[in-house]
Amino acid sequence: MEFRDAMKIWRAQSLLMLEMANLIRQLWIRSSPLQRCTRNLNYATRHFSVCCSSSHYSPHARCTSRRLPSAKLYRPLADLSTSIRCLGMSSVLHGDVVQFKLSDIGEGIAEVVIKEWYVKEGDTVAQFDSICEVQSDKASVTITSRYDGVIRKIHYEVDDIARVGSPLVDIEVTSESSQDVDDSSSMSDSDSDSDGDTIQSGEEAAHEERRNVKVLATPAVKRLAMENNISLADVDGTGKDGRVLKEDMLRYLDMVKSGATTAASAAPPKPPPLIPQAPPSPPPPTPPSVTLPVPPSRPFEPVVVGQDRTEPIRGIKKAMVKTMTAANQIPHFGYCDEIDVSSLMELRGVLKEAAGLRGVKFSLMPMFIKAASMALHYFPILNASVDEQCESLTYKASHNIGFAMDTPQGLLVPNVKNVQARTIFEIAQELNRLMTLGYEGKLGSDDLEGVTFTLSNIGTIGGTYARPVLMPGTVAIGAIGKVQALPRFDEDDEVYKAYVMNVSWSADHRVIDGATMARFSNIWKSYLEEPATMTLDLK
Repeated sequence: MEFRDAMKIWRAQSLLMLEMANLIRQLWIRSSPLQRCTRNLNYATRHFSVCCSSSHYSPHARCTSRRLPSAKLYRPLADLSTSIRCLGMSSVLHGDVVQFKLSDIGEGIAEVVIKEWYVKEGDTVAQFDSICEVQSDKASVTITSRYDGVIRKIHYEVDDIARVGSPLVDIEVTSESSQDVDDSSSMSDSDSDSDGDTIQSGEEAAHEERRNVKVLATPAVKRLAMENNISLADVDGTGKDGRVLKEDMLRYLDMVKSGATTAASAAPPKPPPLIPQAPPSPPPPTPPSVTLPVPPSRPFEPVVVGQDRTEPIRGIKKAMVKTMTAANQIPHFGYCDEIDVSSLMELRGVLKEAAGLRGVKFSLMPMFIKAASMALHYFPILNASVDEQCESLTYKASHNIGFAMDTPQGLLVPNVKNVQARTIFEIAQELNRLMTLGYEGKLGSDDLEGVTFTLSNIGTIGGTYARPVLMPGTVAIGAIGKVQALPRFDEDDEVYKAYVMNVSWSADHRVIDGATMARFSNIWKSYLEEPATMTLDLK
């Protein structure tokens, strides 16, 4: 019995020493630069395993390997068993260094320009901390971290071009987030593969079952959803196969906080009866003086170009190339008109003061947008889109009205979503938000996508008439000129001071005829010349 017990104890010690040898090999390779010794370590471990597995092995036995004179060489490892086990197989001396790659940000974008770095090498970051800001040909996007760790390497400089799927930074992750790295590193590769030949497996994503809908998300995103008591099924995923990214979750949280998560109903309300055209009433003799909204002033100084230089077309300008090239294939129809906005100017003065008390800047644009939405109820074809082959029309339920912005980055066209379900004050609030983000270069993809109808207010810069170019995917656009004080005749042939602006419409002549555009313009004009009539049809 004593001999059998001794053999059992010796076998247990042998297995322990084998485990310690493997553990030391792993730790040595990961923490020491002497990786050239890896082959020798593998050889030593293999022969040590042969010695320990022998049933005749005893404390006094000798290993038959010429490379290993005695298995007693590894006996001191048993004394380290307690401390070594505490280390585990994690990266203690050095954390795992993972490559944080640029994920697919949608809309077929293959490359972006690095605009700003928010971190530098050696900085510590946590999940959802901002890493950098990138500019695509559609929007500016802030890239956030998926891991907790330390930035070890930055792969690009500012203004460099980064392709989707390429590494942005190397992050040495902490031991606490090593599990998330194992679960989501493969997912990062799948998300950022621009060719789409890497498919995420079930082990690389967390699956959330909500309302019989399977949702893909990283463990970090799933944890964030649980902490905020949010169902992933309620979040629109922009990743591949509808995967919910951390940017989607953060955007959804912002929408919840701002109370903007309610969507308009799919069916448009029944149009009210056509309002008869009425001549404008004489305005008051002294309309209030109103300062028209202008974008933030930018210093313009002469630039002397000493010699020829060539610059690549990137970012917003590259988007303009694609958009205008596509728009040039559409046959445009033009229509212009003049509008007396004297009464509207008076109303705007009152509303501006009321909105100011609520902390919102108020211009004429919210009323232009709301009037356009109300007029679209009469002519829903102007809120439609035509397919590339021009074989079918899609009537849009939501009035997502875009407005052109002249920003330091170039021309941008964000849009106010669901105008038909918003009040004029809510439209003004949304305009304030979009304009602030636009001038700061922080508009997101959601702010720029989904436009169904467009208004361009060129009057803030100058000019009366224009020839606006259609946004691909829409069939009508209007350009609004500046408001001018001009002499006009009333019904008694008396001259009075009127506030007049011009509007220039362009429409897709393949599906929109001139009469439809003119009738729509007349209804829009009647709302602006007699703003009191808008209250009859407001919803």
